[in-house]
Amino acid sequence: MSGDADLARVGELFADRTRSRILLALLSGRELAAGVLADEAGISRPTASAHLRKLVDGGLLAVRADGRHRWYRLSGPEVGDLVERLASFAPAEEARSLKATTRAARLRTARTCYDHFAGRLGVGIMGALLDGGFVDGGDGLFRGDGADRPASAGREVDYRLTDPGREFLAGLDIHVPDGGRRGRPAVRYCIDWTETRHHLAGAAGRAIADRFFAAGWAERLPTYRAVRVTPSGADVLAERFKIDWAG
Repeated sequence: MSGDADLARVGELFADRTRSRILLALLSGRELAAGVLADEAGISRPTASAHLRKLVDGGLLAVRADGRHRWYRLSGPEVGDLVERLASFAPAEEARSLKATTRAARLRTARTCYDHFAGRLGVGIMGALLDGGFVDGGDGLFRGDGADRPASAGREVDYRLTDPGREFLAGLDIHVPDGGRRGRPAVRYCIDWTETRHHLAGAAGRAIADRFFAAGWAERLPTYRAVRVTPSGADVLAERFKIDWAG
């Protein structure tokens, strides 16, 4: 017979600063090598291996072996949602160098949250879709009263992609699969930890990000989660989403 959920076991995985840095680095949604994650966390590779093993055993990470190399990723979008949600409660680390300050600014401007956009870019796209009637069910605002927890943890804000929304995205060659009963929902949301508003997740969020990267409208920066909107992408944001982008 099982008792209550053992939240402390999960909490222990996040409580270590090194493991938290590893999880934040993997919010890019990409696979990263153990050595890269060690550098990101500022620790040795043997130390990183021990932390990575705990995260895999705890179900937060998945690992792929390629010869002598190991590649790590978040085990699923729900882990990305959880990390982003916890970040919304966490105080910001003090930036102690110009490099850290620049990196923080880039993350707040545009970044990935697992497989969709976050930061000012992510909430801007969400707001544009709501303003255009392409997504409905909410207003994109975070109120902090527990009524708008991420929809992956419930359905507190039941956002929906409208038929005009599908047509609008199709006009940009963005096609959102119809999830059905078992597929990934078209619209989910995260509470953006830097903007304290909702940004778009789910199948629609991924489809938009994939299209921006494939079309060269956005590109990943060396800071693993940071994203840069290209000039052609800024044109798309202005012409189609009515976002005056000055990233």
